[in-house]
Amino acid sequence: MSFRQACSTDDVAKGSALHVEVEGVEIAIVHAEDDRFYAIHDECSHASIPLSDGEVDGCTLECWLHGSRFDLRTGEPTGLPATEPVPVYPVEVRDGSVYVSLASSNGVTP
Repeated sequence: MSFRQACSTDDVAKGSALHVEVEGVEIAIVHAEDDRFYAIHDECSHASIPLSDGEVDGCTLECWLHGSRFDLRTGEPTGLPATEPVPVYPVEVRDGSVYVSLASSNGVTP
């Protein structure tokens, strides 16, 4: 599995999300409250809104427009109105940087 550098760990405060583009793929890098970093496709499956503008709550990310919530580990919606999952990507943290693989870990494609 090939990983690409997405950002510095210092770029993403705990409890927040950062929009990045890696090889043309829009990704939200999330520093969750469990102190882990997650990568999720940066588009709500309900309304095509950037998820990186939403609120982090535990291991979920909430879309600011209609309140759809997504599990950062699985991409599955945990709150309506979204019913379709979004892609999530494997993450590695090395030497103060966040790396992502563009091979979706949940089998969902953007």
